[in-house]
Amino acid sequence: MKEIELHNYLKTNFPIENEIWEWKEFSHLKHAIKGKEGEDIISYISAISNMNGGALIIGVKDKSLEIIGIQDFYHYTTENIKKTLLETCTNLSSEQLSVTEYQTEDTNKTVWIINIPKHQPRLPVYAHKKMWQRVGDSLMEMRKERRDAILSEVMLMDDWSAKVLPEASLTDLDLEAIQKARTVFKIRHPKFANEVDSWDDITFLNKAKLTKNGKVTNTALILLGKDESEHYINPAVAKIRWNLKTVDNQDKDFEIFGMPFILTVDEVLGKIRNLKYRYLRDNTLFPDEVLRYEPFNIRELLHNSIAHQDYTKSARINVVEFEDDHLVFTNYATFIPQSIEEVVINDAPEEYYRNPFLVEAMKNLNMIDTQGGGIRKIFNYQRERYFPMPDYDFTGGKVKATLTGRMIDENFAKILINNPNLSIADIITLDKVQKNRSISDEEHQYLKKSRFVEGRKPNIYLSYKVVKPTNNEGLMAEYVKNKSFDDDYFKKLILEFIKKQGKVSRKGIDGLIIPKLSPVLSEEQKRNKIKNFLGTLRKEKMIKSLPGYFWEIV
Repeated sequence: MKEIELHNYLKTNFPIENEIWEWKEFSHLKHAIKGKEGEDIISYISAISNMNGGALIIGVKDKSLEIIGIQDFYHYTTENIKKTLLETCTNLSSEQLSVTEYQTEDTNKTVWIINIPKHQPRLPVYAHKKMWQRVGDSLMEMRKERRDAILSEVMLMDDWSAKVLPEASLTDLDLEAIQKARTVFKIRHPKFANEVDSWDDITFLNKAKLTKNGKVTNTALILLGKDESEHYINPAVAKIRWNLKTVDNQDKDFEIFGMPFILTVDEVLGKIRNLKYRYLRDNTLFPDEVLRYEPFNIRELLHNSIAHQDYTKSARINVVEFEDDHLVFTNYATFIPQSIEEVVINDAPEEYYRNPFLVEAMKNLNMIDTQGGGIRKIFNYQRERYFPMPDYDFTGGKVKATLTGRMIDENFAKILINNPNLSIADIITLDKVQKNRSISDEEHQYLKKSRFVEGRKPNIYLSYKVVKPTNNEGLMAEYVKNKSFDDDYFKKLILEFIKKQGKVSRKGIDGLIIPKLSPVLSEEQKRNKIKNFLGTLRKEKMIKSLPGYFWEIV
């Protein structure tokens, strides 16, 4: 369509800026997607989603809707930008998220319309680890009343785990599972230890909050039910699949476990090959020896998967063991806190749960601790081993937790050993650096301020302050290599080259300088750096440019 037709279409369908529609120029996308918080695209997406959903129109002037067009797409397309938005906007739903492109025939201008879905029930959408909202056509950090309104939506949802199964009875529960439940209940509630054995099954199950007035619930069945009783919860599924794979992802073995979960979790744990791992510290001939996985970590991750699984998805919980390397736990769910870092660093329990009845029962059976701290313990156990921090992935409507059972980078382990005062927050962020993962602007600023890293984002590297205490030649060599030389060194090289050659092409200069620049720089950044060197030398009237991209001494 022509520009005037597109303008009329936009004016008809998105006539004003308000809580659901926003017009933005954003002609250059490189820093517009994830830029300054409160002003970039992901902030607007968070705000609009946290109202009732809506649309963000990009490539038009704010207030007037004049079509400017997107001038520089960087590497974004209408398809790959969705992945970026889902990765950077925690809790953003992929359902109904779409990006539509319109291009004018007569002026060749491009406009994008991002259709933004409403937040999922009780799940505010985050950008830059903050919640945003709209007030009219303004964007602001979310106010308490809006947050409370979203989080109170949990009261409108049914708790699947609390539902009574009218056709099921106590005969559908496994006697061994009930006995195990009594034993762990005593551990959890020592004040009742002398009374539990005198309670009949109905009394015990009611007090453990597994049943309701003696009636079997979904919770009672999945934790204590006989495997053949699973049909009562159909179409829900109560299964755990253990799968053994080689490091290169070849299947070696698998087994599927059913109810009762209070017993089968031990069977799953028994399948995992938790062998001893040995490693040498510097200046010693005696190796440290630890189990590859801290048993608490395995149990905690598996129990969390059971507690937070969305059983209505008719899907199994998966435990994948990559032989002598790492474990992956996957369940269908959404992660309610804004980030795993928030839970670990603040050591705060979750305020809302998908299955509150199930969670309470598991707490009474000593399977989980709702006072918080479980996830933080997992991170600390990894820290004690000098192993990589756990990885969490919340995309695709799943929670995927990866627990590594070895050192990925011995140099990083040496950093942990020789920098014992690093906080858990420091280690989590430095762990991302060692894994070459992207970090937020806030994390980068914190690391720079603490002098833990040097370089410019995204090409950052561990700082001299972190590397020096390790007294490790390899780490120091890597640091010097990353830091490279100062600008004057390279300018002198260029001048010497031109003086001796007489006339030098840009290609020749690139061939001399690029191999000597820091390897943390991309090829484009290296060429831009050389361009800046040449520009500075020309301004200083030391060299001049010639036709055909040649340079000579003035």
